[in-house]
Amino acid sequence: MVPDEDRILVRRSLKGDRSAFELLVKKYQQPLFNYFGRLVQERELSLDFTQEVFLKAYAALHTYKEKYQFSTWLFRIASNLLIDHWRKKKLPLVSIDAEPEDDEHLQPQLPDLEPSVSDNYEKKEMMEWIEQALSQLPETLRELFVLRHMNDFSYEEIADIKHLPVGTVKNRVFQAREWLRSRLEER
Repeated sequence: MVPDEDRILVRRSLKGDRSAFELLVKKYQQPLFNYFGRLVQERELSLDFTQEVFLKAYAALHTYKEKYQFSTWLFRIASNLLIDHWRKKKLPLVSIDAEPEDDEHLQPQLPDLEPSVSDNYEKKEMMEWIEQALSQLPETLRELFVLRHMNDFSYEEIADIKHLPVGTVKNRVFQAREWLRSRLEER
């Protein structure tokens, strides 16, 4: 489905066609769930947030402006929901240079279809290191990194979602990459 099709589905939804909105949900539920999963690292909370984004999007669909991509608008809702969540939790600020306090994080595992057991083990171990390192990134850097490298948004789309200048987004994604690279090189 191309972005123009998203706009058509939005128009149909606004005219009362529920199946059109269901198609949008089907298209974006997994990317949203993955986005939340990487940032809150709780499966149930990720599912709840994903559902809440679609409820908010449906209620505010009349405010969507077609000059923007629907995905950008939807992920802006998701980003705002995360900001509200983090404010409520009053998460402590963490220095990029701070040592991790505990190494016991439950990480989602992706199935690997490689036949070799040793390859599977090495890939699994690497994914755990990456997920662990990613979980230690400050939320602001982690969110931008996930949007860029795991949800494949352009810098411009991320800037629209987060209401930040493109240069700031590029800088923070670079900082996140360098921080992750240094942590992974230590291993």
